[in-house]
Amino acid sequence: MSVDVKICGINDAVSMQTAIESGARFVGLVFYAPSPRAVTIDAARELAAAVPPAVRTVGLFVDPKDRELLATIKKVPLRIIQLHGDETPERVTEIKKLTKLPVMKAIKIATKYDLKSIPAYEAVADWLLFDAKASDSILPGGNAKVFDWSLLKGITPTKPWMLAGGLNVENLAEAVRVTGARTVDVSSGVEDAPGRKNPDKIRELIALARRL
Repeated sequence: MSVDVKICGINDAVSMQTAIESGARFVGLVFYAPSPRAVTIDAARELAAAVPPAVRTVGLFVDPKDRELLATIKKVPLRIIQLHGDETPERVTEIKKLTKLPVMKAIKIATKYDLKSIPAYEAVADWLLFDAKASDSILPGGNAKVFDWSLLKGITPTKPWMLAGGLNVENLAEAVRVTGARTVDVSSGVEDAPGRKNPDKIRELIALARRL
């Protein structure tokens, strides 16, 4: 069985088409202005229009306000809302009710202590995403930072989950071996610079994931 891939932070048509044609199961659009990967609602609408039904478009938000979420989903056909900030389990529930969309909650990991929040989020989110905690960056993700994958040994969420955090062609196989991840989320690992996706790197990583 191959490993599914989400290519996150797509902000141009070539990268979107490459991800789709290469077999990405999820594509991510970032609605967080400080990110070099951020897209406007209008740009996101154009990019999402190219996504076929078999591929799920994920919108990444960081502690979003209700009006931001509603304005976005009104114009962009998102399939999943990804929350990558400090949203509480209660806020996750509110956003699910507000948007009527599945919600993925990112859990940022640096130590074993960070795993304690899993049960509370698992109870309300539709997906979990395990990412590296980046205390030295204003960006909540996409920092090319890897966490200690062995921390996830023995963790068996009842909800679908993705592994993120500095994944690339060099470390993907090991990350999957250690964690047992069946879906991975990659952004910086297929870029030449923050916000600049490399089509060849996208193809290479997805091809590798499909062989695992």
